[in-house]
Amino acid sequence: MRVALIGAGNMGTALLRGWMRAGGVEVVAWDPIPERRDAARSMGAEVATSNPEAARGADVVLLAVKPQVVGGVLEEVKEALPEGGMVLSIAAGVSTGSMEGRIGGEYPVVRAMPNAPALVGAGMTAICPGRWATEAHLGRAEELLRVVGEVVRVEEGLMNAVTGLSGSGPAYVYILIEALADGGVLVGLPRTVALKFAVQTVLGAALMVRETGEHPADLRDRVASPGGTTIAGMYALEEAGFRAALMRAVEAATLRSEGLGG
Repeated sequence: MRVALIGAGNMGTALLRGWMRAGGVEVVAWDPIPERRDAARSMGAEVATSNPEAARGADVVLLAVKPQVVGGVLEEVKEALPEGGMVLSIAAGVSTGSMEGRIGGEYPVVRAMPNAPALVGAGMTAICPGRWATEAHLGRAEELLRVVGEVVRVEEGLMNAVTGLSGSGPAYVYILIEALADGGVLVGLPRTVALKFAVQTVLGAALMVRETGEHPADLRDRVASPGGTTIAGMYALEEAGFRAALMRAVEAATLRSEGLGG
């Protein structure tokens, strides 16, 4: 598969690194910043001299650029888009309809929403098809995005909800980790030790949910012994509105995404 990577910033570079590691993908990249072009070349990508040059002959033109420049990039490359190809965009908040309108005709577009942990290969990405994207196009997008984590298909109308939960969610977890570490310091642990415990506890708990397939409530009940330490801590969380605060955070971020036109 030949991929035109337009934009070689953090997320574009994470994808490029994953493709080079997995193999089977030929990449031609373009970015206006010389240092980024050099970095892409050093990772094994061919470097074009312009966006249209990168797009010509590509099976997938992947847009890893700022949302505000997507329209301009599509205007620039639309005449170079090859027959039988597709556009895959990871630009936040840009709808498939708006991209299709820029391209014209019946060109396949797939929209994706990765989150920050994709930078370390542990991302969660939502994808949705445009009007002319087929099952084959979605499969191609999944193959390319799976190198940085999990991929799930959703309806485009749910992309704002994805933003509220998965897109913004890592920040909520960072706060949780920080608060757990602060709690450890409060009860006497050295900060470096407390942070290590907090990080591994969150990571381990997440892996337990994923690997066992059990509901979080069942796993929680298993460690909450009657009259024990865990149920006392859980009571303090419920009393402070912990669960409701997280639910409100997801809702608030979703509403903000809707307000921004995502």
